[in-house]
Amino acid sequence: MSALPLGSELPVVTDTFGRPLKSLRLSVTDRCNLRCKYCMPEEEYTWLPRETLLSFEEMSALTGFFTELGVDKVRLTGGEPLLRRNLPTLIRLLRQNPRIKDLALTTNGVLLAEQAQAFYDAGLHRVTVSLDTLRPDRFQALTRRDTFRQVIEGIEAVLRIGFKGLKLDTVAMRGYNDDELVDLIEYGKRVHAEVRFIEYMDVGGATDWSMDKVFSRDAILHTLSQRYGRIEPIIEESSAPAQRFLLPDGTTFGIIASTTTPFCATCDRSRLTADGLWYLCLYAKDGIDLRQPLRAGASQDEIKSRILAGWRARKDRGAEERKELEQFGVREKLIEVTKLREDPHLEMHARGG
Repeated sequence: MSALPLGSELPVVTDTFGRPLKSLRLSVTDRCNLRCKYCMPEEEYTWLPRETLLSFEEMSALTGFFTELGVDKVRLTGGEPLLRRNLPTLIRLLRQNPRIKDLALTTNGVLLAEQAQAFYDAGLHRVTVSLDTLRPDRFQALTRRDTFRQVIEGIEAVLRIGFKGLKLDTVAMRGYNDDELVDLIEYGKRVHAEVRFIEYMDVGGATDWSMDKVFSRDAILHTLSQRYGRIEPIIEESSAPAQRFLLPDGTTFGIIASTTTPFCATCDRSRLTADGLWYLCLYAKDGIDLRQPLRAGASQDEIKSRILAGWRARKDRGAEERKELEQFGVREKLIEVTKLREDPHLEMHARGG
């Protein structure tokens, strides 16, 4: 399983359900500068030991193994990835890999204004910014931080610098921001961004989650149709998590309906934590250690064989399994706080959300 020559056809590696290995979410840190209720509702956390974190060279090497097995989309995540120093260095390393066709980054935007130009110069393709509200008071209540203005400045910087394909991710929560969906669509128009509404998910550290807080895809569409009229689904072949829709004026937006309408059947994503554990599903309780063999001097073929075996054995359909619990009335929080504190890898912010 030696390195494939550039230009050769990539293998199609599929799991037990025939899902291809195509997308990698690469977490560069588990730390975050916000404390959002739907992701990190606690103030204090157990962090990954710094000595276990992968270097940029190690991240680039492991990503290279994945791309030789078919991955062509890489997204940098956290925690909050902009907390990792010298991130443009990693971007430049990854841009040297010609098999990566799409290199994107997801951020909360707090530090984006001061770093966006460096990301653009390093060759980053796209940026996604989390934006759950346009009201500073609500932002502070949700995140427990007074940094709303910095997020808006970050979005404006992305627009000014010239990034294409800006997306705004909004976790839609009943009773919190479900009255702002139209405002967010209109803001997206102004900054030339596609808004993606995400159903509140019961993953990892979402210890405040309950089904009655989920604002569903159907509810989102109903709310928007009250303002815009007929909304048409966009028919396209895509493994992206968002189903896209078209407003009468040509505006597009997306909905990621993992909670009420799981899309496990087409999921081609896996996640590599900042310390080198590979998770095949956002809901997975266990990961595959790639740091240990890498640092022990395992050959490229040995590490690629571990990745290949892991994906071919993949049976994960976490969101569907959670959905099935509803018929028994037992869909509750995924993991209790005590267990999260025992193993920080179980936190959503440790595996790229």
